[in-house]
Amino acid sequence: MDDRNTNGTRSVSSAPQIRAPRADAARNRDQLLDVATRVFASAGPEPSMRAIAREAGVGIATLYRHFPTRESLVDAVYRDQVVRLTAGAHELLGRMPPAAALRRWMDLFGDWIAAKNGMLDTLLAMIETGEIAHAQTRTELLTAITTMLDAGRAADDLRSDVTAEDIAASLIGIFTVAPRPEREAQAGRLLNLLMDGLRPTARPT
Repeated sequence: MDDRNTNGTRSVSSAPQIRAPRADAARNRDQLLDVATRVFASAGPEPSMRAIAREAGVGIATLYRHFPTRESLVDAVYRDQVVRLTAGAHELLGRMPPAAALRRWMDLFGDWIAAKNGMLDTLLAMIETGEIAHAQTRTELLTAITTMLDAGRAADDLRSDVTAEDIAASLIGIFTVAPRPEREAQAGRLLNLLMDGLRPTARPT
């Protein structure tokens, strides 16, 4: 259709036309993000960008097209994991009892810790420069834990004298002495023991 106005001249919109990213480009980015998260979580020393691209089955230029710097990739992985944790608390509560939801959430927390360990040098540098707000992340995670604890108390599924800070400290301790994936079985046993301690004690009859 010819968009001419009444005097016959062609009208030109002054607003810039912003095209949405192509669906395949968005899928490629998500795939690279998933692979990078897995590589960071399973690596010892912090892996190179080339190693991540190789694991994803793409050229290094493709990786840099989506994530121009190592910092941009680390930032994307870090924020994606935080979103998974914060949104995951509500999603898990929507489909299982609070205690079961909290136990499953602990596994997600372990995934996040493992990914953090694989990109720790870059992450610490970004926190130091203020590129990543560590305090805000802590607040978001404690809020997610509190949501599950509140649901557990209401359902008499979790103890009422435990705080989100208690849970966070316990999880950091467990994944420090039993890091994943190297000692995943031990981490699972310790998490189950923690859950046993979080359940309400039997009331005397």
